[in-house]
Amino acid sequence: MTLGLGPIGVTLDVRDGGGHLDDAVMLEKLGYSAVWIAGGQLSTLDPLRDVVRATGTVRVGSAIIPARVHPAEDVVALRRDLEATDPGRLITGLGGVHGERPLRTMNEYLDRLDAADPPVPAETRMLSALGPRMLELARDRAAGALTLLVNPEYTAHAREILGDEATMAVMEYVVLESDPQRARDTVRGPIGFLTQVGGYPQNLRRMGFTEDDIAGPSDRLLDDLVAWGDIDAVAARVKRHLDEGADQVVLSVQSTDPDTVPHAEWRALADALIG
Repeated sequence: MTLGLGPIGVTLDVRDGGGHLDDAVMLEKLGYSAVWIAGGQLSTLDPLRDVVRATGTVRVGSAIIPARVHPAEDVVALRRDLEATDPGRLITGLGGVHGERPLRTMNEYLDRLDAADPPVPAETRMLSALGPRMLELARDRAAGALTLLVNPEYTAHAREILGDEATMAVMEYVVLESDPQRARDTVRGPIGFLTQVGGYPQNLRRMGFTEDDIAGPSDRLLDDLVAWGDIDAVAARVKRHLDEGADQVVLSVQSTDPDTVPHAEWRALADALIG
């Protein structure tokens, strides 16, 4: 099943006061194929509804709705509401089943989405997936997989498991900064948090990183997982993911100033990657 995503998406941070809705309109005008909202910001599902309704045609995805936080019934209600006003625009990204029996938990959650009236169809949902069994589940019970903290070699491996028909969106941290230390320091905090969460440490071990790399996180790990440098360097990294089988690369743009929304970076990347 394919969602027909364009090649370049972008993440959007939810901001107090609704400024993120203006950001979403800007990103749509710049030509990004999809706007994705990270699940850590979703204390409710309202931001997804708000962004869809603030924009015109751009696809809006959840990356991800944590299944252990939001009941399936809430996801069903969100999709029902948006299909009535903005059909086909919500991409239901699901995950967050860390802990015991994640595959069983996700299967049961998908069962509830299938059994709902109306259902949330498999071809409209994507699963956060890293390990081979979760990738297989994303292939078999969803439109495809969302991946994070991976390199292009992993993208090629995931594509082999997903097959040709499933959709794969690769979420990529981006820092438009050519100074190595400054670029690494910009992402060390958020990546250091993720490397201790859920299935990320195990997948990083599969990718060949040591316990010291993961605990750091080390410069080696950051350089392998982050697109940093000038526009040409970032464009080359994006192209590698697409060449290895990604349908969409989702840019998670990190400003070197944590108090600044990356408007300038979004524009520069759109000019280079979208035209």
